[in-house]
Amino acid sequence: MIDTVVARIARPLGYATALLMAAFVWALAVSPAEAKYPDFVELSKENAPAVVNINTVTKGRASGPSVPMMPDLPPGPLGDMFRDFFEQMPQNPQQRSHPAQSLGSGFIISEDGYILTNAHVVGQADEISVRLSDQKEYEAELVGEDERTDIALLKIDAEGLPTVDIGDSDDVEVGEWVLAIGAPFGLDHSATHGIVSAMGRDLPNESYVPFIQTDAPVNPGNSGGPLINADGEVIGVNSQIYTSSGGYMGISFAIPVNVAMNVAEQLKDKGQVTRGYLGVMIQPVTEELARSFGLDDTRGALVAQVQPDTPAEKAGIESGDLIIEFNGKAVKRSGQLPMLVGDAPVGEPATVTIIREGEEKEIEVVPEELDDTAGTRPSQLGLSVEPLEKADLARMGVRYGLAVDQVDEGSPFAGAIEAGDVLLEVNRRPMRNPADLAEALEAAPADRPVAVRLLRRGRPLFLAVDLD
Repeated sequence: MIDTVVARIARPLGYATALLMAAFVWALAVSPAEAKYPDFVELSKENAPAVVNINTVTKGRASGPSVPMMPDLPPGPLGDMFRDFFEQMPQNPQQRSHPAQSLGSGFIISEDGYILTNAHVVGQADEISVRLSDQKEYEAELVGEDERTDIALLKIDAEGLPTVDIGDSDDVEVGEWVLAIGAPFGLDHSATHGIVSAMGRDLPNESYVPFIQTDAPVNPGNSGGPLINADGEVIGVNSQIYTSSGGYMGISFAIPVNVAMNVAEQLKDKGQVTRGYLGVMIQPVTEELARSFGLDDTRGALVAQVQPDTPAEKAGIESGDLIIEFNGKAVKRSGQLPMLVGDAPVGEPATVTIIREGEEKEIEVVPEELDDTAGTRPSQLGLSVEPLEKADLARMGVRYGLAVDQVDEGSPFAGAIEAGDVLLEVNRRPMRNPADLAEALEAAPADRPVAVRLLRRGRPLFLAVDLD
């Protein structure tokens, strides 16, 4: 075809000019498939029926304007720019209460009505309703949620529903085309596209999710919706954006679908997620540290501390060990290790490859279950705490918090923290459960006081506590 076009226009225009014009005509004539460009029309048609709109009602919230807020993240430019999609500004607890509503997205993963979405879309909700693409509405049951991965599983009473195809997020590569479908600002079944910008992103306070970064435009309301590849398979769950305004600024993050489906299966089977833990505090490997270990690159996770009576101590892991593999999977960045350990079967032996004094060595360790619900641990330094109920969180206008029951005599917190205080952040980490407090204290720097953000008699307060 191109030869014919060139022959017809070569005489009057010259061969070189004719060839350029013919190439331009050909570029316009080829189909998306021939040009290896996804057919987003077909991708949208195939997947939109399985994408749902989620509406939640939370009773007892304080009155006031509903405006976006930043999630509780570490101070600084990076922390200031990360925002979840569906948060409300904390309200004065003295204001009159009224039900609060929010909108989000989700997608159907089974014909009998199981739906995947974000935990922050449905967290603290008293009522959840789901609207399908055919505008039918259903009341939804919260099967379970996992705040650590921001995944929730819903169930509606229906059969024969359209479902998405689940892909393999381990095969995703930077540069792939992706399609996002959701309800930005409540506008049902909006589709946007972009590419995968990066893989395995470690975000602040997100230890168990290697996020997929994309430039697909998403906004409040897309949260919980699917991220779809060029083959029409779901590879991620849209979760967070990077912004200084509350709207899309070119960077968004999705939870890999392999992580999400693993969580969904556990929530369906037992209503909660079980994770393994080693009991080590780790830090990134800098260029200087890499040279000191005789490495050519900054791979691995450096063990800064081994906690007593933990799987790591029992296995013989020591401070100063450099963990470069876990169960045969390379640890390229320190942030990968918690994800690998968290996914490991609890109670089954795992192999940890370390570098110690310049020599590579394999150690067998048996991960134990990470306890998210246990009460006070010795490492909580004389603080007795309990998680707050949803109603208490709503009344206080906060997303999470730990109620202080008792402060022991001799505790470094004595005289600073009081019984009745509500811990919101310790060492810049949000306090969702007692395990968060233990981890925050274990990671606290030894050379300076630890920052504590709390509520005292309804008023926010920052304290600096010296743990020595």
